[in-house]
Amino acid sequence: MYPLAKDDLDDLVEEVLIVAWRRLDDIPAGAEIPWLIAVARNVRRNAVRKHYNAKHAESQLTPRASTASAEDHVIADDGVRHALEKLSDDDRDLLLLHFWDGLDAASLALTFGISTNAASVRLTRAQDRFRQHLAPVFAD
Repeated sequence: MYPLAKDDLDDLVEEVLIVAWRRLDDIPAGAEIPWLIAVARNVRRNAVRKHYNAKHAESQLTPRASTASAEDHVIADDGVRHALEKLSDDDRDLLLLHFWDGLDAASLALTFGISTNAASVRLTRAQDRFRQHLAPVFAD
């Protein structure tokens, strides 16, 4: 088991109490303490599993080697900024929400109040327009 920090313990106790509150009607009469102990054990197991899964995922990450020069990075970043500035507000919002905030087409649809299909089409078109504005940066 991994060592728990005080903040972790507070969070785990809070989680146990939340589960108990949500399932108040499921707690067997006369067996409240064993039930809470079982919930606490499950919450602890989930925390340990989450910790080790995160550590494993972290260990699988390999840093990408940068073959581009610092100048290439500056030009590319400047190009991205200029390409984004040339887009309409809606296109820019779609792209930023998708690529930087990780929203998929369904989430974009909810955000913009449109259908999932419309969000997917708008995202594809915004990506095409972005590429058109970005292309001159790499053509030089």
